Amino acid sequence: MQQQWNMKTFMKGAALLAAAGIIVKILSAVYRIPFQNLVGDKGFYIYQQVYPFIGIITVWTSAGFAVAVSKVMADRDRAESGAVMRIALACLAVVSGASFLVLFFGAEMITGWMGDLQLAPLLRAGSLVILFMPVLALLKGVYQSEGRMAPVAGAQVAEQAVRVTVILAGTLIVVSAGASLYMAGQMAMWGAVAGEAAGVLLLFALFRKWTGRPDFRDRSTSVRAWPVVKELTAISLAASLSSLILLFFQMVDSFTVFNLMAETMERETAMEAKGVYDRGQPLVQMGILLASTLSLSIVPLVAAHTAKQKGRTAEPFIRLAWRLAFLFGWAAALGLILVLPYVNEMLFETRSGSAAIMVFCIQIFELSLILPLMAVLQGLGRVKVPALLLLLGLAVKTAANWLLVPQAGIFGASLAGVAGFAAAGAGILIYFKKVWPVRLAEGRFYLMIAMASLMMAAVLIPWMLLADIWLFDGLPGRIGATFTALTGVAIGAAVFLAVIARTRVLSEREWYLIPFGRRLAALQLFLNKPKRK
Repeated sequence: MQQQWNMKTFMKGAALLAAAGIIVKILSAVYRIPFQNLVGDKGFYIYQQVYPFIGIITVWTSAGFAVAVSKVMADRDRAESGAVMRIALACLAVVSGASFLVLFFGAEMITGWMGDLQLAPLLRAGSLVILFMPVLALLKGVYQSEGRMAPVAGAQVAEQAVRVTVILAGTLIVVSAGASLYMAGQMAMWGAVAGEAAGVLLLFALFRKWTGRPDFRDRSTSVRAWPVVKELTAISLAASLSSLILLFFQMVDSFTVFNLMAETMERETAMEAKGVYDRGQPLVQMGILLASTLSLSIVPLVAAHTAKQKGRTAEPFIRLAWRLAFLFGWAAALGLILVLPYVNEMLFETRSGSAAIMVFCIQIFELSLILPLMAVLQGLGRVKVPALLLLLGLAVKTAANWLLVPQAGIFGASLAGVAGFAAAGAGILIYFKKVWPVRLAEGRFYLMIAMASLMMAAVLIPWMLLADIWLFDGLPGRIGATFTALTGVAIGAAVFLAVIARTRVLSEREWYLIPFGRRLAALQLFLNKPKRK
């Protein structure tokens, strides 16, 4: 009975951690919109140029290493906990210390490569975040290893809430005072520092009150350091790989897009154009949230059935994860592309760069497929080949930027991103089929999605033209765009879901396996109810 209670508690904690992760992702995407409204496209360019450097270290250490620490500690005896904690802290200190030194003292060199030396103070300020990473990652990992997810979830939400509050409030104060946009960007970096500090303080305070905590000072058992270091590094990279590749794509843009555009246009114009291009980042983050959350919710079922019966009964769940990712990833990408000009004006004040951002949003569909495939492969212990394929996609992105940006500006950069993820996604899908040769979906599935897409476009495009030209034409531009965008999203989603439910693309039993699936199953039963004679 005690074991069942522990498992039940663990599952509740895991669900709590997943919910916290969703809240953090939403905050991470949403705060960029008011921030851009405060600082404009040039200010958004300034922030987005530096953000990937801080994001990469943060994701790898506080997220990836936390998972690694929890797994290493969970797999070892309780008596070895103190030794493992000391080794992990030392390893994290070396990684974080080296990263801090490179970013802080190499700020001028790095920003010089980006073509804008005024970004150096931002990079130095942001690098201070890294100093909190060793303690933060270690504490998260220790809590997770004991199945205590609530403190970790609380710390994640607290980190992001403090960060967003400081960024927006600080930026508002700086902009109102008439300071430079670079100072506003620096304030945003300090927001990240404040968020991580809040997370560390919260976890440390809770850790001190935890009566059954592992003893960091316990030296009764020794552990060889090098095997632990290797295991920590391998697991942390595998756990954070899919998130890191997004940031690496952004880093490529930081080094190339502005530099290449500045060769053919004025620097100020190039900065603003890069800021317009960066509008696509929060849209993609929000777009992949639904598809990745729904499809990844199936991955634990895949893992459980694989471990239990050597994978033979996991195939239905793999197919379901793929179909959910394809269904909602495609719907989110196509729907956003159709209403993009109005969404662009609603969120960012103007319709500038709408064509480039529409292309950019194709990445929603690509990432929606890549993320669950990566998760399943990671669960199977297949990490090296997918990592190499993601690096291939990064190489394609880099080469395509150099070829397309000088000719087509931010539209070329968007095409390059789509090409990079297409190369990585195709390679990962082919490899997945070799590892697990299962038919992921029937031909009818793709046909019904095509039908739903055509129906959505056939209803949505006339509606938006009618709303924009006549229905909301008398309203101020941004307000009219807001009504057009919101009604368009509602109508498009309703039409798409109605067709999907009517054609029974997924069975009612499959809908029940995902969050909020009961309502969709009820809708499907209602639409397919036999007519009375």
